[in-house]
Amino acid sequence: MRRALISGASRGIGAACARALAAAGCRVAVNYFASRDRAEALASEIGGGAYMADVSDRAAVERLYREVGDVDILVVNAGVALQKLFTDTTPEDWRRVFAVNVDGAYNLIEGALPHMIHEKWGRIVIVSSVWGLRGASCEVAYSASKAALIGLTKALAKELGPSGITVNCVAPGVIDTDMNSILTPETMEELREETPICRVGEPSDVAAAVRFLCSEEAAFITGQVLGVDGGFAV
Repeated sequence: MRRALISGASRGIGAACARALAAAGCRVAVNYFASRDRAEALASEIGGGAYMADVSDRAAVERLYREVGDVDILVVNAGVALQKLFTDTTPEDWRRVFAVNVDGAYNLIEGALPHMIHEKWGRIVIVSSVWGLRGASCEVAYSASKAALIGLTKALAKELGPSGITVNCVAPGVIDTDMNSILTPETMEELREETPICRVGEPSDVAAAVRFLCSEEAAFITGQVLGVDGGFAV
């Protein structure tokens, strides 16, 4: 049985990924930061475990791996958003976005690699965003952090390929999650109209792509950025 760790998995895309990988036969570790009840309920539902850690804290991630143990599959999903004009974005705002979204990815991947390299097998899937490809006004810090994850994916795929580890990225478009609940109905409607498929995505849409990239069928796919956006970035 493959062992998977999903960061930020208590809700939204992370929770959908946990369900998808559990359905595929994986033992799933559900990482969370604040939503303990949701994480524990999900872990109980899928027969996994719930583990608290702030991924931006290296020591916390080290403790996380001591609790979880070795993993074969890592889904880097935990992230924070920020909607502000660049001129209103404080150094603290900027650092927090990058600490969670980028440093968190580093901490999680660094902890997972020794086992994957030893086993000559591993799947790493990083959740970026369509804004990492296109950029978004009033979301400069978020867009920049998600673009950094795309660069990380491409470079790391080249480095880890000889070790039998694939590294891929999904770039969700407008998805019906708590993160987007702050948007007004009018804004959501505008984004829906801009999406060629003419609907907002569901977390399960992203989870299906993640599940595929973690599978044996995707063994020859690495360094790719898969848009799960209904054509939004076309």
